[in-house]
Amino acid sequence: MEKYIFVTGGVVSGLGKGITAASLGRILKAKGLKVIAQKLDPYINEDPGTMSPYQHGEVYVTEDGAETDLDLGHYERFIDENLNKFSNLTTGKVYKTVLDNERSGVYNGETVQVIPHVTNEIKKFIYSVGKKSGADVVITEIGGTVGDIESLPFIEAIRQVSNDVGRENCLFVHVTLAPSLSSGEVKTKPTQHSVKTLRSLGVSPNLIVLRTSAPIDDKIKQKLALYCNVEPDCVIENLDADLLYEVPLLLLNSGIDEIVTRELGLPATPPELTDWREMVKKAKERSGSVTIALVGKYVQMFDAYLSVAEALQHAGIHNGVKIDLKWVDAEKLTDRTVGEYLGAADGVIVPGGFGDRGIEGMIAAAKYCRTNDKPYFGICLGMQITVIEFARNVLGYDDATSREFNPASQHKVIDIMDDQIGYENTGGTMRLGAYECMIKPDTTLSRCYGAGVSSVMERHRHRYEFNNAMREPMTQAGLTLSGISPDGNLVEAVEITDKLFYVGVQYHPEFKSRPAAPQPIFREFIASAKKFKENRGK
Repeated sequence: MEKYIFVTGGVVSGLGKGITAASLGRILKAKGLKVIAQKLDPYINEDPGTMSPYQHGEVYVTEDGAETDLDLGHYERFIDENLNKFSNLTTGKVYKTVLDNERSGVYNGETVQVIPHVTNEIKKFIYSVGKKSGADVVITEIGGTVGDIESLPFIEAIRQVSNDVGRENCLFVHVTLAPSLSSGEVKTKPTQHSVKTLRSLGVSPNLIVLRTSAPIDDKIKQKLALYCNVEPDCVIENLDADLLYEVPLLLLNSGIDEIVTRELGLPATPPELTDWREMVKKAKERSGSVTIALVGKYVQMFDAYLSVAEALQHAGIHNGVKIDLKWVDAEKLTDRTVGEYLGAADGVIVPGGFGDRGIEGMIAAAKYCRTNDKPYFGICLGMQITVIEFARNVLGYDDATSREFNPASQHKVIDIMDDQIGYENTGGTMRLGAYECMIKPDTTLSRCYGAGVSSVMERHRHRYEFNNAMREPMTQAGLTLSGISPDGNLVEAVEITDKLFYVGVQYHPEFKSRPAAPQPIFREFIASAKKFKENRGK
């Protein structure tokens, strides 16, 4: 029988429910259990695929091509399990399914209602992720804050799950804020009210996790246990951490493993976290740093590039250096100002994005790195920028661009494929999820993945592709096509091999990076940035 853990949040948003869920998943996996995680989001969009990064942060893509909430990135990085389309559900997706069922006659003329039809669909989704993955434990995070009208159907659904599977197989974790006044006094009333609201909806938490910047004494924990009707040891603190990946260890020190093991009747096997501890230790012992400039169009919202930032940190841990990440607004870059913004950087990364805003600044960044042999890494849009810059400044095609930016250009070096013509403005033409890339030997890309690796599976999220008509002039001018699809039709990676590091990939390698196993391109990019800094200091 699968065990179900539900993580809710109270008082304010942004408390770290996702990190709490991911950390708990890491601990349970370290006990030898098969763990899977999912996120239930209350917004009415079908998925975050069309949402502005300023609204929602990055869109995280799973192996099977689902466009999901960024918290799934935390789940994968912590638990090290590939998630799937059953790992993210939205209100929009629920209602779309229910209405499609109603139109198809599935309900046999019944009056369609929130209970049972909407809640049944939510429960079906919750059960599906565990069955698809064969998990022992399913961890489900409920988005939003308890009391929000949008999340009421989800709260009702998880209440019903506890009845369906039995309370012995279901655990409710409530994450709240324990604020401190200027006097240092910790206030418990916000947590009391939050738990009261949750209990009024039929869900009584088994475990309360207090987000706090300072340790909380036992008297306060005992008070909350009494007022919130939980066991005395089931109020634990989740202290602010300097390093994100230290949170599982901090929660373990708070006793979360013993509590969850007892409440769910799990094996008493202690979690084996030696590798995780060593990774955290290595991260804390890093000496020196490299400065990486991230040139993007959404830099005012750091979560828009969350997985890229985390992948850089993983690579920094592996290379023993801290990452000094500088956020550079692409719109501020020109050929005249680029040196001012990027001159102090040891490496430059241009991540993904959509639309033409900031494109000229990104092209200036790519040119600056190419002409100064500064490590450069382009991802998705960043790879397309690499191609456009090369076409303009090496081949002399002054109007070189992408169809996305100027359909009238005579040199659309980035274009749509023949089978996409007529559908370029529809989501159906997006390439999503894992696709195979064949690696050309004796290239920077092959050095990253290893000489014995001939192909890799990497995740994509884009529409436009390298224009195959440009292959010959590009390669003759010195651009290496180092990654190609198995059928030879799509260019997956480009580089200038004789540079220290100058690589662009059409896919999103950041999605597969892990703290103890950095993605190979990020790992070698940071190694090259480290070497660049050392050479500059000579």
